[in-house]
Amino acid sequence: MSDDLVGPEDCAVVACQLGRPPRAMHRVAHRCSCGLPDVVETWPRLDDGTPFPTLYYLTCPRAASAIGRLEASGLMREMTERLAADRARGGDLACRYDDAHRDYLARRAALAELPGMVSAGGMPTRVKCLHVLVAHSLAAGSGINPFGDEALELLVDWGARGPCVAVGTSPTTEREV
Repeated sequence: MSDDLVGPEDCAVVACQLGRPPRAMHRVAHRCSCGLPDVVETWPRLDDGTPFPTLYYLTCPRAASAIGRLEASGLMREMTERLAADRARGGDLACRYDDAHRDYLARRAALAELPGMVSAGGMPTRVKCLHVLVAHSLAAGSGINPFGDEALELLVDWGARGPCVAVGTSPTTEREV
């Protein structure tokens, strides 16, 4: 996990990646191989106090596009079915996903408490958003979120060709697998 404090350059890069100013950004949680932020950690509440349960936010447009293609392929449905079957037989996958849920909540609670036990990405009962699960895996490290790790194994290094954006430009729209 990166301990990068958010400086003006990172804010400008993330704004360029998102096509809008970032909200509630606390720190850079992971950098891609090109050196730019690709995951940011956000405060659990927006400036106006509204709860913001997405602790880790994937900012790289190349990564987001590649993960979107995985989602469109039906992978989340297949993962959710595997999770349900594993949970029914008391398997290890469900236990590890429960642990990922608790890890996510604990990391968020270290910044601020939110009411309830809602995490993100569908945890712990289903796979709802691979973007969140991959961001959690990148920020927390391998072995924490099993479905985030699985999705990462299916992706190519989105930073291998260099930065996805240059400050003052729009995100790339190129297609990658």
